[in-house]
Amino acid sequence: ETPAEKFQRQHMDTEHSTASSSNYCNLMMKARDMTSGRCKPLNTFIHEPKSVVDAVCHQENVTCKNGRTNCYKSNSRLSITNCRQTGASKYPNCQYETSNLNKQIIVACEGQYVPVHFDAYV
Repeated sequence: ETPAEKFQRQHMDTEHSTASSSNYCNLMMKARDMTSGRCKPLNTFIHEPKSVVDAVCHQENVTCKNGRTNCYKSNSRLSITNCRQTGASKYPNCQYETSNLNKQIIVACEGQYVPVHFDAYV
């Protein structure tokens, strides 16, 4: 799995325009293999076409949380769903809170301007 493919698996959900229910994160985190071996504590899904997300790599260049300079912030707010592991949840029964948001996203891009890491939303 390439970094770009991993980004697609972990962060892209073009099928849904928003999280369909409060159970969305529980289902999607499992379906996208983020509850194997451990519960990934936090993850964001983006409900926009791939072309829209790829285009962010040509938008505002910002510094990533880790200090690298290959992050880019979207010009507009995008439809995203934030999944946060609930306090009581323990592996292998990973449980998540689902939050629908419209926020600007910050992604790290590599190579031919392809998103490889979800850094933040603002």
